[in-house]
Amino acid sequence: MAVTVRVPTPLRRLTDGQGEVEVEAKTVREAIEKLDQQYPGFKERLLDENGELRKFVNLYLNDEDIRFLKGADTELKDGDVLSIVPAIAGGKS
Repeated sequence: MAVTVRVPTPLRRLTDGQGEVEVEAKTVREAIEKLDQQYPGFKERLLDENGELRKFVNLYLNDEDIRFLKGADTELKDGDVLSIVPAIAGGKS
C-alpha cells in the first residue's frame, strides 16, 4: 500500500529536503519503520523508547489524529496521507 507521508520542515533534513515521501506500509508503525529504513533517524524523532508516539509529535491520517484511532497500530490503505505535525509551544502574550 503506497502511503504519502508529509514531512514537516524540521525533519526535512532527514529526507534530503523532500516535503513528501512515499512508503509501502499496512500500519502507521510499519510506515515509521520504513521511513527509518529509508531515512535513518526518523523513528527516534517520532517514537519514544517504549515505541509510543512522542508527546510533542502529532500524526494525522487523512486529517484525523491517530491518537483517536488506534495510535501507531492504525491501519493504512493505498492512497492514504500521513501528516507529521510537530507540536508548537511557547510564545508571549
